[in-house]
Amino acid sequence: MRKVLRVTGDDRVEFLQGLVTNDVSRAPVWAALLTAQGKYLADFFVVPDGDALLVDVDARLGADLLRRLAMYKLRAKVAIEETALRVSRGTGTAPAGAVADPRHPDMGWRLYGATGGDDGTDWDAVRVAHTIPETLVELVPNETFILEAGFERLHGVDFRKGCYVGQEVTARMKHKTELRKGLVTVTVDGAAPVGTPVLMEDGREAGTLFTQSGGRGIAHLRFDRMGEPLTAGDARISAAR
Repeated sequence: MRKVLRVTGDDRVEFLQGLVTNDVSRAPVWAALLTAQGKYLADFFVVPDGDALLVDVDARLGADLLRRLAMYKLRAKVAIEETALRVSRGTGTAPAGAVADPRHPDMGWRLYGATGGDDGTDWDAVRVAHTIPETLVELVPNETFILEAGFERLHGVDFRKGCYVGQEVTARMKHKTELRKGLVTVTVDGAAPVGTPVLMEDGREAGTLFTQSGGRGIAHLRFDRMGEPLTAGDARISAAR
């Protein structure tokens, strides 16, 4: 389920712009709120709605996100409130008023209104095909670094927009280091629960297996261990071709 917040007031764009990873002036966008140490707290869609901005977030993170945004409000001319809006999503022809999911064309559209639901798309299959992380599955609060989760490839971070919480760490990972691990799509021969450690033949850990669909899955792996024989529980793991 999703929770939709509404941000209103003269400073609404500048307020969010100084907090989140993406350029809110280009909304609709996908973005995240990070800790000062650059770790993921929540991801969400920011969508224009007349004189307001909607923040579409996983309902399980909605209360904490609202609390954190209110904490940062200080003297900004903004108001933040929960709404009763529901989220519909689907692929194919978009209904009137829908917005395209900014992460990838195959993720279809999102629509905000009094009712919600989806069109039966196998979202796990789409996400696995394009290595798109899911809130509270591949994206873990206070643990995940967004560049390892593919936010740059999925248009979830803007390196030209200026400062935001966690920006220094994220920029340093982008410009001064080479990522040694991250999310990848793998071939899975067998099945294992989400969160199963991926192990090398000698028992050393290479990463973690997450969402699976159709013999493939999303794993967080060390790149230098992807050529080794790997297992996750009883499943055999290999780099997807």
